[in-house]
Amino acid sequence: MPLTLSELEPVRQRFSGELLQEIAEHGIIMDFDEGTEILKEGQYIKLVPIVLKGLVKVFAPFEEKELLLYYIESNQSCVMTFSAGLNNSPSRIFAITEEDSTLLLLPVEKMNTWIKHYPQINELFYQQYNQRYSELLDTINSLLFNRMDQRLYNYLLEKSKLKGEKVLQLKHKQIAAELGTAREVITRVIKRLEQEGKVKQLSDGIEVY
Repeated sequence: MPLTLSELEPVRQRFSGELLQEIAEHGIIMDFDEGTEILKEGQYIKLVPIVLKGLVKVFAPFEEKELLLYYIESNQSCVMTFSAGLNNSPSRIFAITEEDSTLLLLPVEKMNTWIKHYPQINELFYQQYNQRYSELLDTINSLLFNRMDQRLYNYLLEKSKLKGEKVLQLKHKQIAAELGTAREVITRVIKRLEQEGKVKQLSDGIEVY
């Protein structure tokens, strides 16, 4: 059953006309609970996601650890999924919902045709490539030059901004996994940030200033 235009309201400013009708006919909308792995490393891509609501985090394996690459926000997609799908190659990343999310899933078999006929698709992914490239450079720069206290504080500030929350319900183990370090390191650095007045450790999370 085709999607309705009201269901596609979040992307109607980005897509229009024939392309919107194509998306309505062939797209799928699915809801995912927080913490759901929606893409596994090594998986072949059949559907390219666009986030309608919520937040998705993208990781890459790195020396037996997991490195957080970027977040996919509302009205954004994942360029690495897009690239793997078009090239029929296994995914080099995996993705997990940061919060309850609603995704629009577009079939790869149609994307090959759409990118040739609809400039709006190309504009979306050119913008995403540019944004993700910039973010990856920032991540590399942070890994090479920033001390862990600055990396951790920047991470908390970004997550607070994305989620719109001053108090983040995060475990030290989760932070360590996303930053590619040990839980003990995170615990030690958070204590230092707390002494500097940048964060406050609460019973239910971490308050960021």
